[in-house]
Amino acid sequence: MSVASRTEAGVERLDVSAYEIPTDEPESDGTLEWDSTTIVVVEVYAGEETGLGYTYAPAAAGALVEEKLAPEVEGADATAPAETWEKLGRALRNAGRPGIGSMALAAVDTALWDLKARLLGLALVDVLPRAHDLVPLYGSGGFCSYSLERLREQLGAWAADGFPRVKMKISREPDRDPERLDAAREAIGDEVELFVDSNGALERNRALDWAHRLRFGWGVTWFEEPVSSADFEGLRLVREQGPDGLDVAAGEYGYVLADFRNLIGCVDCLQVDVTRCGGVTGLLQAAGLAAGAGLDVSGHCAPQLSLHALCAVSNLRHLEYFHDHVRIESMLFDGVIEPEHGELRPDRSRPGHGLELKRADAQRYAA
Repeated sequence: MSVASRTEAGVERLDVSAYEIPTDEPESDGTLEWDSTTIVVVEVYAGEETGLGYTYAPAAAGALVEEKLAPEVEGADATAPAETWEKLGRALRNAGRPGIGSMALAAVDTALWDLKARLLGLALVDVLPRAHDLVPLYGSGGFCSYSLERLREQLGAWAADGFPRVKMKISREPDRDPERLDAAREAIGDEVELFVDSNGALERNRALDWAHRLRFGWGVTWFEEPVSSADFEGLRLVREQGPDGLDVAAGEYGYVLADFRNLIGCVDCLQVDVTRCGGVTGLLQAAGLAAGAGLDVSGHCAPQLSLHALCAVSNLRHLEYFHDHVRIESMLFDGVIEPEHGELRPDRSRPGHGLELKRADAQRYAA
């Protein structure tokens, strides 16, 4: 089949499935506890090719895809995902675009970009405006529910594998955090950067106090969501009055472009989650907004799905190599890329993003 005929395809069908994966042990952060994670998978078909996308969201996101988005996708031009993205956004108007609507849109959009690349016979990174050949990582886990032994083991293992930065959760029980931070710093040594994430658990003044304690007590360089990401003035306070060398970060709950615009001036680095912000198309828009404001972008979670898209972000800082998503993606998909020296490099010999659903393995977790 010629390239021309392969790229004149319309999307023929869309399928949705959802899987609930138990954690390997109970987990918690500053504001939430959980023992499982649900992933909603979307597959789109054109000719002999299948595009795959997903979001980490309740199974209800799959029902939203089927009811509101699938009718817009079927028959759409498989080579124009950004055009279809606009139609999908309009279809979500009355259902609610932010939140679960954007997560449903993200799963469809990433599947459409994967399909386009496969129809072209190219890796997705080479269909997008590639600005990088690889993506720097930081290891992320260190849950508040972990024992000190488990905390040391996890963060220390990433440091030993060449990760130059690792992140842990704090602020569920602030009185326990000093010994947890001591354990983390001991495990990773002095050369590895230590990041922390409060998940919005602190009030403004307490967050500012912790900013100074974290920087001068343990050399922390990244303070994520010290206050709620909806508290723009609180974020701005910690950023402006906190110590030098400590970056304030937020953005993982950005769903539409206005969410990211609201964070400009409040953070030092803007986080973007490809499974929440409307997929590849939404991520590139948010990254452009950040670039216009002189901000770097950090990818939030879903490392295998984020990899190709983030290579197209010129103002990229790094990507979160999140423990739960690393487990799930290895369990459910073939084509997973392993990190080397704290970096992920796309396999450009495989079309699309290179991931294939392991159906038999996934079926046991069907939601």
